[in-house]
Amino acid sequence: MTLREQVVGVWSLVSYQSQDEEGNVIYPLGKDATGFIMYHPEGYMSAQLMRHGRPAYVSGDLHEGTKDEMAEAAFGYLAYAGKFEVNEETSTLTHHMEVSMNPTWLGQQQPRVGSIEGDILSIYNGLNPNQKLVWKRVK
Repeated sequence: MTLREQVVGVWSLVSYQSQDEEGNVIYPLGKDATGFIMYHPEGYMSAQLMRHGRPAYVSGDLHEGTKDEMAEAAFGYLAYAGKFEVNEETSTLTHHMEVSMNPTWLGQQQPRVGSIEGDILSIYNGLNPNQKLVWKRVK
């Protein structure tokens, strides 16, 4: 079975970590970050990750937070979606950022090196190999 066939489905975040230059492990969204990544058979993907404990807007309205509330919410959230491609020879998943919470990523194509063992998908950021995300298949 190809990597493309294996990756299709829904995966729940187990861990998201990075290492600094000294080798110290950093958890960009906290040790208890949560999220999902989904790969659809039609060639689209979506990733949503968040930090726990982000405060709700005082107004209770989806679009009516203060600038500080909205900044805090965005600081603890990572989301993007678009097409994906798989290079079977290099085990590389390329994510096309067609929509993104962070406008810096819009239009980018970012490689991820992936491997699957059982129900675990490990992805290394191809642009920053010190970043590793581990996902577990949702059944």
